[in-house]
Amino acid sequence: MMKGYSTLVSIFIAVSLLFVAAHTRALPVNAAESKLVTIKTPRGVKQSFILIRPEKPVASVILFAGSHGVLGLKSTRKMKWGTNNFLVRSRNLFAAQNLMVAVVDAPSDKQAKMNAKFRMSPAHAGDIAAVANYLKGQANVPVWLVGTSMGTFSAAGGAISSRGINGLVLTSTVTRARSKWNIAKSHPHGVASMPLQKVAMPSLIVSHRKDGCVITPASDAGKLRSRLKRAPKVKVVVLKGGSKPRAGPCKSLSQHGFLGIEAQAVGAIAEFIRANSR
Repeated sequence: MMKGYSTLVSIFIAVSLLFVAAHTRALPVNAAESKLVTIKTPRGVKQSFILIRPEKPVASVILFAGSHGVLGLKSTRKMKWGTNNFLVRSRNLFAAQNLMVAVVDAPSDKQAKMNAKFRMSPAHAGDIAAVANYLKGQANVPVWLVGTSMGTFSAAGGAISSRGINGLVLTSTVTRARSKWNIAKSHPHGVASMPLQKVAMPSLIVSHRKDGCVITPASDAGKLRSRLKRAPKVKVVVLKGGSKPRAGPCKSLSQHGFLGIEAQAVGAIAEFIRANSR
């Protein structure tokens, strides 16, 4: 009886150790180093962001959530909206790739909503430049802009302005404006209607083959690529697979938000950043 009991105890301990080891490896190593930062930008507004700083970052990434972009940050873990957003929920995966991370909220004067028009504005580009300048002060490494869905307007706008920015990553990019948007006539192709020919930095386009959102089809990746004429390196990555959607086709918990393949998507982004940072 004691021998059988001892065997069961040994098995239980072994399984427990395997469980702990597996989950320890899965934990983002830099999560404990995150903090909420608020700076004042040159135009006098407050800009808050979650900062995650690994010990030896190889580059920095500024992450822009989609939709209205208003996270309503109260702390590194408490926000009013955006917890499920692809980039927001993957922030520690970026940090685990030795990338310093800034997850940006909407500025203090846009806490109701950031629409596409503001995301493309010089005012927003100035706020982005202020965050990039802060990151350069933390570690003198290249700063990349990474946007998803509506956040691609912000990332592209910051790259076009190019103040302190070294690279651009567009994921689930908006390439078809909805007819009701106030930019429908001026930017019918969404981000592809922006002056992307001014982007003179390495650029990565990431899509999901089965992204069902009508404004971000993977088939438009070539359209984006053709407009990035001055970028020294442009790469298109189209991913597939993942988990069964838990929300609508334009929501984050679907192929639009790389559900179930977050690590693969972040890995592809980090690989491109490392290969094109200097």
